[in-house]
Amino acid sequence: MAATGAGLALAQSVPAAQNETKPAHKTRLGFDNFSVRAMKWNAGQLIDYAASLKLDSLFLTDLDVYESFQESYLRDLKKKASDNGLVIYAGSWSICPTSKFFKNKWGTAEEHLALGIRVAKALQSPAFRCILGMGDDRATPGGIEARMADTIKVCRSARSQALDAGVKIAIENHAGDMQAWELAGLCEEAGKEYVGVTLDTGNATWTMEDPMESLEILAPYVAASALRDSMIWQTPQGAAIQWTAIGEGVIDYKAFVPRFLELCPKVPVNVEIISGFTRDMPYFRKDYWNVWPKARAKDFAKFDALTRLGKVIPEHHSPGAPAEQEYQKSELERSLAYCKETLGLGVKR
Repeated sequence: MAATGAGLALAQSVPAAQNETKPAHKTRLGFDNFSVRAMKWNAGQLIDYAASLKLDSLFLTDLDVYESFQESYLRDLKKKASDNGLVIYAGSWSICPTSKFFKNKWGTAEEHLALGIRVAKALQSPAFRCILGMGDDRATPGGIEARMADTIKVCRSARSQALDAGVKIAIENHAGDMQAWELAGLCEEAGKEYVGVTLDTGNATWTMEDPMESLEILAPYVAASALRDSMIWQTPQGAAIQWTAIGEGVIDYKAFVPRFLELCPKVPVNVEIISGFTRDMPYFRKDYWNVWPKARAKDFAKFDALTRLGKVIPEHHSPGAPAEQEYQKSELERSLAYCKETLGLGVKR
């Protein structure tokens, strides 16, 4: 399997003791609700599902799952989660008003962020996950730097609210928008005392980064996680990526997890599985690099090494909604089983 090949490849450079997965029975394990988006469950139903899987954490990364934003409803939701031994992490989408991904469904970017912090506080979530945008933002006027500046302004508008609530604004590296060093810079400029990171290992591969290297850079800022595996292989134009269930790609999670636990010991491991489609990375085309930094050859070399470990896998196409629901649940539950049985994650057994 490709994951085995990744482990063999890393064995030459990583001491044997580091390659061994250490039991992590006190590390919370959960999932991001986007993993089962086809179910269209509300927050209460997602809590029931997480409890049925004997999980410890639930990452609700969009505001549509709530039936109300009233304090009484949110308190009841928090109680239901606590009664089932679950900690809730809250989140939503873009807070960058000039991103192509931004929608004004929740008002202005500032209003959206303020609402998210209020929801997170009521649910006693230590972080509120949000995003800048997507890879296409890198080609907008001013480039990703301008979008980062706009996001920083929005974060600063909520600084006192976030600090008073004890909620960290946790910006995710999302859909090819920022590389790890760029996101780290955003946190530093905005203020790392209230702005942190939601670490997404799948999205790291979309910015041509090795997730392990992304972890090393972002660890000081990580407040939440969304982990999945990636199959990566070479193509005539560069590389192709297909996200997979954990343990079925080229990312060596037997090495990644111990390092994550060492660097981010208080952060639950939440998996976000999004499988079945391929993303091409045609980086042999000269115009591809117009929106990417050209002075980080060392980082790209680590990603390029991953492309040599993978193999082509077919895409998945469900014939209808029920089939897609079962597919998403299967991908998620297989990943959670791997995390428990092979990686030793989770409090509940």
